Amino acid sequence: MGFLTKIFGDYSTKEIKRIKPLCNKVLELEEEFAKLTDEQLQAKTPEFKERLANGETLDDILPEAFAACREASWRVIGLKHFPVQIIGGIILHQGRIAEMRTGEGKTLVATLPAYLNALSGEGVHIVTVNDYLARRDSEWMGKVYRFMGLTVGLIIHEKENPERKEAYAADITYGTNNEMGFDYLRDNMVVYKEHKVQRGHSFAVVDEVDSILIDEARTPLIISGRGEKSTDLYKMANRFASSLKCVKIKEVNSKENVEDLVGDDCDYVVDEKAKTATLTKAGVAKAESFFNLENLMDAENMTIQHHINQAIKAIGVMKRDVDYVVKDNQVLIVDEFTGRIMLGRRYNEGLHQAIEAKENVSVEHESKTLATITFQNYFRLYKKLSGMTGTAMTEETEFNQIYGLDVHSKL
Repeated sequence: MGFLTKIFGDYSTKEIKRIKPLCNKVLELEEEFAKLTDEQLQAKTPEFKERLANGETLDDILPEAFAACREASWRVIGLKHFPVQIIGGIILHQGRIAEMRTGEGKTLVATLPAYLNALSGEGVHIVTVNDYLARRDSEWMGKVYRFMGLTVGLIIHEKENPERKEAYAADITYGTNNEMGFDYLRDNMVVYKEHKVQRGHSFAVVDEVDSILIDEARTPLIISGRGEKSTDLYKMANRFASSLKCVKIKEVNSKENVEDLVGDDCDYVVDEKAKTATLTKAGVAKAESFFNLENLMDAENMTIQHHINQAIKAIGVMKRDVDYVVKDNQVLIVDEFTGRIMLGRRYNEGLHQAIEAKENVSVEHESKTLATITFQNYFRLYKKLSGMTGTAMTEETEFNQIYGLDVHSKL
């Protein structure tokens, strides 16, 4: 394969060669656009919009739009896109992933496809991993967009609904993956359409795309509401679960051989990879004796069974100071990706109550899931999706299989 690659070139190399003539067209316009006055340069935005309205496509106006944005950037913030950054911008516009190393100016690269696609009037979302970056980039690069007559919005944690709606109505909106995902969930819970804050999912540029689309892909965003009143059953289930013997296995490959694997002296099995806890036959028998039941698996005993399952998971799977901390008589979740305390968030399906019973703190009201979505499903809502990162090639297969995105390096 290495020999064939040397002869024919790899996919990324061939694609970059195909894109370079388009990049050269942008560079050829540099002198022409440099001669324009500020007013003439700013007049390009309504001109481009009119041409789109008359039947031209974004691809048709790409060289001129990129050249206009490039010149505006030079005049407003003193930065001019290098050829490698223009190529990166073309790749993003095409709905692909650009692997760009640290220092290659990913923040500046995003302005080219963002400006071009914003001309369609459908809105562009630039997604970052935290509020600081979203604010910084919106203020810094926002100067370029505003100079060219476009509006810029910012979605961060402290924004209220009216401010969010205004931010999403802007031509280009900066925000974090968490905030945008939760806004989508809340929009699907409103009674009246006019209360929605988002206006659609046309085009997104995702920074640190491997972290957001792969590492956190299956992380569920959950909006919970107050459920049924908690009972002493959580404490009773915890007392029972605390008396059981547990065997931990790194990965359970077959459910059929679990009983043989752990022996008769085990009441429940923890699969450390899947983070699950399951009663064995011995554990079921003890449960029936403890709760005075004829058959734990009867439909009428489903509530007790559920509380037991959550209790053994709380004890056998959930680790204090790893998955959660206890502070001021409260169980607080720890974000597995950042290590930060997630204030106001609770595990659902009664797991949080089971942990509270385990830690002997006040058992709060049970919550129920009102709305949920994973990042994977949220970002697949976009008509066109693109991204940037310094380490995209290692996740190339996943990007292609899950999102239909191809990755380009060697820019």
